[in-house]
Order: sequence, then structure tokens, then C-alpha cells
Amino acid sequence: MLDDTEYVKIFVALLAVINPLGALSIFIALTPGKEMAARKKIAKIAAFSATLILLMALIAGEWMLQIFGISVSSFRVGGGILILLMAISMLQAELSPTVQTKEEAEESNKKHDIAVVPLATPLLAGPGGISTVVVEAHKGTNLGHELLLGLIIIIIGLCLWMALHLAPLISQRLGVTGINIFTRIMGLILAAIAIEIIANGLKGLFPALAG
Repeated sequence: MLDDTEYVKIFVALLAVINPLGALSIFIALTPGKEMAARKKIAKIAAFSATLILLMALIAGEWMLQIFGISVSSFRVGGGILILLMAISMLQAELSPTVQTKEEAEESNKKHDIAVVPLATPLLAGPGGISTVVVEAHKGTNLGHELLLGLIIIIIGLCLWMALHLAPLISQRLGVTGINIFTRIMGLILAAIAIEIIANGLKGLFPALAG
């Protein structure tokens, strides 16, 4: 088991990667002209699906690494770089291409059922979120650690559902500027966490660096 501050750090990291407030503008853009009931249904399905995907990553992450013969340290470096790229895009208040490319965005605009794809994945529970869960899961080995991570994922899923559920109201109150400010703050925090993940991965690959 890790100490309380570590679990707070994990919560903040995962919250920054998923960035519920940053997803509001995309959610509204993908649901133009839809009635409130339809938007609430999409929000519920998207939040539930994203939570389920992250829980699956928590359960099957180690198994996936073993199948592909990837060490935890290598995955930390790769995942950290991916998260850092996302953080840089967030600092510029932009959607990272690692989350969704222009081609994927154009294709999603033509879809009627957008709750699971592209909302739940790759926009919310994408490569960055999955990488974060897998990396953090390897910080502990006991059942209590995994249960706490699962609880963190569920809490973030609830936060995500509330943000999407109240998307029109939050968007009107904060405006584009407010959402961008929040996104940049989360990006700065995420960049620092990404550097720490990369550093720990490099120490695992090159033990001499830890000396």
C-alpha cells in the first residue's frame, strides 16, 4: 500500500489525463440539436464506458505487458512520453493528436451513436488514461492497492458523468476562456507527473541513474 499523498497524486494525474471539463466543448459539438434527455443518456453511457475501459486496463494491464514481453520500466518511459505530449497540447488548450486525429474527428461527426466511440474512447479513456492506470497499478502489488485504484477510477467516472450531465450549464458559466484556463492548469500538473513517470522508468532501465 502507498501512502495517502501518493493516491491523491494518482487521482489528480488520472483526472488531468481524462480532463472532464476539457471534454465539454467536444461533447456539445458532437451532440448538436439533441434534446436534453438524449444528451443525458449519451453522457451516462460515455461515462460508464470510459470507467469500464479503465477498470479493464487495471485488471488486464499486467497480463498485456507479459504477453508482449514489455517491462514495467519500458512501459513507464513510453507511457510517460505519451502523457507528456498530451500535457503539452493541454498547455496550448488544444486536443492532442494522440487522443483524436483530424480524420477521426471528421468521421465521428458523421456518426449517430457517439457515446462509446469516439466519446468514451479514444477521447476520454484513451491511450493516455490507459497508460496512466497501468503504470500506477505497478506501484503496488497487493489487493488493497488495486481496490483503491478501482475506487479512484469509479470516482473519476462519477465526476465525468456529472461534468457531461451538466455540460450546457458548465459551458455557459465558464465559457471557452474558463475551460481553457482549467485545461492549461491540468496540463501543467500533468507535465510534471509525466516527467516523474519517465524518470522512474529510466531509473528502472538504467539502475546507475538511481545512484
